[in-house]
Amino acid sequence: MGDIMKDYNVGDLVSEFLHQIDVKDVFGVVSVHNIPMLDAIGRRNHIRMIPARGEMGAGHMADGYARAHNGLGVVFTSTGPGAANVAGAIVESRFAGSSVLHFTGQTATENLDKNQGTVHDVPNQLGMLSSISKEAIRIDDEDEALEKLIYACKIALTPPKGPVSIEIPIDIQRKKIKRPALLDTISLPHINGELGDTKSLDKIENYIKSSKRKIIWVGNGAKFATEEVNLFIKMGFAVVTSTQGRGVVSETNKMCLGAFNAVPLIEEFYKTLDLMLVVGSRLRGHETRDMSLELPKNLVQIDIDPSAKNRTYKTNQFHCGDAKKVLAELAKRLDGKISVDNEWIDEVSDLKNQIYLDYKNMLGAYKDFPEIIRNILPKDGKWVRDVTISNSMWGNRMMYINDPTENIYPVGAAIGPGMALAIGASIASEGKKTIAMCGDGGFMLNVPDLWTASETNCDVVFLVMNDNGYGVIKHIQDSMYAGRKFFADLMVPNFEDLAKVAKMKYKKIDYAKDLEKVLKEAVNFDGPVLVEVNVASVGEMPRYFAPPPHALKK
Repeated sequence: MGDIMKDYNVGDLVSEFLHQIDVKDVFGVVSVHNIPMLDAIGRRNHIRMIPARGEMGAGHMADGYARAHNGLGVVFTSTGPGAANVAGAIVESRFAGSSVLHFTGQTATENLDKNQGTVHDVPNQLGMLSSISKEAIRIDDEDEALEKLIYACKIALTPPKGPVSIEIPIDIQRKKIKRPALLDTISLPHINGELGDTKSLDKIENYIKSSKRKIIWVGNGAKFATEEVNLFIKMGFAVVTSTQGRGVVSETNKMCLGAFNAVPLIEEFYKTLDLMLVVGSRLRGHETRDMSLELPKNLVQIDIDPSAKNRTYKTNQFHCGDAKKVLAELAKRLDGKISVDNEWIDEVSDLKNQIYLDYKNMLGAYKDFPEIIRNILPKDGKWVRDVTISNSMWGNRMMYINDPTENIYPVGAAIGPGMALAIGASIASEGKKTIAMCGDGGFMLNVPDLWTASETNCDVVFLVMNDNGYGVIKHIQDSMYAGRKFFADLMVPNFEDLAKVAKMKYKKIDYAKDLEKVLKEAVNFDGPVLVEVNVASVGEMPRYFAPPPHALKK
């Protein structure tokens, strides 16, 4: 320890800062412009570094890690090409509102922003990072390093949460400094959300009092308001969620309609309602058919982000405030003042059962998959998905979710992040099982990270739905391009051989009846398992894609 203190540099500061705020694991690729930081992590040996096979995968792992434990995820990349490689993952973590810290290097300060062609030097790297991150910060003065690290952490954790990139020139990383005494007492910043305008709350209170048939739509910004949403259920509110809001209450709750937020039955149900409270949701186009979904006329929105007001839907009342605090205050005001109609509760419960039954009957050969997977995945296991037809059809809706940290998928709808998200989620959830449902096309985007899964022995079952191509794209081509499936058919590897080379176990499902037996065996193994589902023999995937409204305009 004496030698470490004698030669203490900014790289050591980064390492110790992360350790002091209780970061246990980081992800990344070691390279010339981040060695001082990663060398410090290695020497100090307090934090586990997971060496991914590429920066894109490392970024998605950090994102999955952040989501799985509702905390920080950390990724290290090199500068220039390395920083560019992680861009897609940073964009996804911004879509998802994940608190990710991205550390990258830079050329030496004497060469900064001069376009002199030094190693990995690219013009305006900070501008690129600013465009994809919630914020991007450059540490170009060693004396400001700790202050900026604290600031970056606060920005990442402040709702609406998101990724923060931290760029540290290589000479600054090596600069010797005196260890700051503040490190002895530092901890994660406490983010104190605001309740907001009380007059606005008065109006919302009156809306609720005058309503009989009411529903609360919970999004990503309110998914951890479990206690508060349960209080609203006791007041007779039905619950529907965005895909990101799933798990705010257990989807087994008879008043929770889950993420079936835009199916025909529920759209008809919306027409009968007096009030919808939208809490922590953007009501984004992806889940509202490009804002064509008809919502109840009395629409009240609660969001921490003032720019959310009327962004997608015009509301009767917008309240800017912290979801948990606002819901708790409203529940306190309304305690004992709302009568609950048992016939209404039965109506919501019956609707839920009908939605599930109708949806199950649409799934053809795959109709039993959600229930079988849910029964086999331990209650506290993680359900990770990539963008596949199976996820779009039922993975995002049919399989009951009990907790928000179980629900991990590419919010930005990219094909490919699923494998890496699952590795990160698994590492954050040591001792718990993860099932990752991927398509064969998306699986190949990060296939080198199978070796990361094998090396870390992460407890993931990779359920690969193999239809020999981009099945999602083929459905779009069927619906909108007269069935011309240009460039969507792919040559894929022999997955059994691939698993063997990656030193992991392999299983195959050729018929729907085999799922339960094979998946049970896979889940009972320790470490990663690759399970291939032969879509050609199991049966055709159900048609899922309907053209969005804008595509139907002439």
